[in-house]
Amino acid sequence: MNLNQITPLILTYNEAPNIQRTLKNLTWAKQIVVIDSFSTDKTIEILKNFKQVSIFQRQFDSHASQWNYGLNQIKSDWVLSLDADYVITTTLINEIESLAPINNTDGYFIPFKYCIFGKPLRATILPPRLALFRQKNAKYIDDGHTQLLKITGSSSSLSCHIYHDDRKPLSRWLWAQDRYMILETQKLLNTPNSELSIGDKIRKFKILSPFVVFLYCLLLRKGILDGWEGWYYAMQRMLAETLLVIHLIEAEKLSDKPQPLE
Repeated sequence: MNLNQITPLILTYNEAPNIQRTLKNLTWAKQIVVIDSFSTDKTIEILKNFKQVSIFQRQFDSHASQWNYGLNQIKSDWVLSLDADYVITTTLINEIESLAPINNTDGYFIPFKYCIFGKPLRATILPPRLALFRQKNAKYIDDGHTQLLKITGSSSSLSCHIYHDDRKPLSRWLWAQDRYMILETQKLLNTPNSELSIGDKIRKFKILSPFVVFLYCLLLRKGILDGWEGWYYAMQRMLAETLLVIHLIEAEKLSDKPQPLE
């Protein structure tokens, strides 16, 4: 695949701790499209240091709307969608260059290596993401706190990883997780049980889910072998699930009809 046929697409909001590391590994790109949600830190200043970057600012309403707006700004045949804390490697770029997509292949799933302060973990709960795809045959839809990409043709998988390496402070992580879990709560409460995944069904048990996630990350995904970084990740995911439990309880209690005062 000719790299000139690919445009990286990135969403940003106050990503100064991350965005420079992401862009440094995209110097091969003819153009990089960034959709910024009116950052108030040095994100825009950093973006302007990279000549290939085209900056579009749009008020954030949902992930799907933001990504679809970005797709409309791209003229190349293929898109490489990236979060602002993703780092791609030379081996991944080489694998992409070696691709010879057949006509009905519209996208490629790329696996992740989650990093804690720059150290890649053995395994995480992040599934592979459909990150490389044909622009004209793709559309995003909202799915809880995140988004899903729908393509018309078939998909395949790459073997090399994207590194997820978020260096934003804990306060920003907590702010984001709180917003995400409000959306996840709405998804869990508004989706019929028959349409939920096994993981989401476990989440609806509330108190059980944080401990399940903690043990899953630490033992089944072998985070305990990653040292303190593995414990950090397990506790981080447990805390996120605890926030979800609190929001679920709050939403259910607030939806109860108040009893009249006597």
